[in-house]
Amino acid sequence: MASAPFFAPIWQAAEARRAASVPIENSETVDLAIIGGGLLGLSTALHAARSGQSVRVLEARRLGEGASGLNGGQVIPGLKYDPETLLDMFGYERGKALVEFAGSTADEVFDLIRDEKLDVPHVRNGWIQAAHTETALAAAAKRDQQWRARGANAEMLDAVGIARLTGARGYLGGWLDRRAGTVDPLALTLELARLGAAAGVRIAEQAQVVSLRRDNGLWEVRTADDKTVRAKAVLAATNAYSDGLIPGLAQTIVPLHSFQIATAPLSAAQLENIMPGGQPVSDSRRILVYYRRGPDNRLMLGGRGRMALPKGPQDWAHLERAMLRLYPQLAGVPIEKRWFGRVAMTPDHLPHVHEPEKGLVAVVGCQGRGVGLMTALGERLAGYFASGDARTIPFPLTPIQPIPFHAFRQVGVAAAITWYRLLDAFER
Repeated sequence: MASAPFFAPIWQAAEARRAASVPIENSETVDLAIIGGGLLGLSTALHAARSGQSVRVLEARRLGEGASGLNGGQVIPGLKYDPETLLDMFGYERGKALVEFAGSTADEVFDLIRDEKLDVPHVRNGWIQAAHTETALAAAAKRDQQWRARGANAEMLDAVGIARLTGARGYLGGWLDRRAGTVDPLALTLELARLGAAAGVRIAEQAQVVSLRRDNGLWEVRTADDKTVRAKAVLAATNAYSDGLIPGLAQTIVPLHSFQIATAPLSAAQLENIMPGGQPVSDSRRILVYYRRGPDNRLMLGGRGRMALPKGPQDWAHLERAMLRLYPQLAGVPIEKRWFGRVAMTPDHLPHVHEPEKGLVAVVGCQGRGVGLMTALGERLAGYFASGDARTIPFPLTPIQPIPFHAFRQVGVAAAITWYRLLDAFER
């Protein structure tokens, strides 16, 4: 088991922000029970409560101790696929709605922070997708053309432009999407909980759900301490932490670990040549790295880590090497924080929304865009629970389809990561 410091991100949880955990009563009935107190669960809870539904959230740990509080805080609109590909995949009507939704997810986050006056540190001056090969640069140009044709504030960067904004070495150019930005994701999670509690949402922390069954028209949700919540509908917002609660759900995803590091605070002189534009960056490598300025003028950098739990600082060495490849002038700067979280990969690299039984919905797969995607999806899901109209959800409701030979898939992914890392090294 990894030691406690490796579960502690750079984000600091202000206890004053925390909504008080409300213990579950012995006999409790609600309109909507939500399993998982991350961004998706809390956003859905907030909007459902504001529409008049009674809501109970059950979080197995403390709020923010899952991926919602452990990620890098990049708020990126869109999906892995470009708009025209989504239209081909889903057809014109569904594809158009999905493109419009995907393009709006960053707006949803930053508008929420502004309109609700949330205590969430944030910067909105864009995101850079950095290209390290001609092939990646051509793909970025295609993405730029498609999104700008739909009104996105974006532009292509040449080698001079990307060097000016990032100060990083090794890129031929890239794409700047000004719709994007950064937030403190733990602060966003806790503020969503505070808003939800004010709207009447009852949140229980340390409430691990161990069974779920249909009984006389209601869902019976039972926790490890033998408390029961009965609900008309249930949302499983557990993503990479999905287990055997819903048969087959955990076998639809491959859970991966995202590792991150943060340097000691950088000096003003160092910051002149390290991300002077202030935009976060994700690069185009097969095993990509992503980085940004973090609290106290630290450089934060993340990427895929080992499949097993980390054992010591050496498990972050690949990120330190990546940092020095980009910014060799940081040699000797201490790494003061190392942490990791669990993310979920779906075979088609798209989020999946399942409804295995009426009134039971599960969502998995963020694909690196979880902050915007899951915050924005919450309002749509709340609308579906209120109306029963599946058109309120941008993604189709699909059956649970476990990955064939799932037990071997993770081994294969680990081997693929090693191979892709080798290919990336040859492309420097």
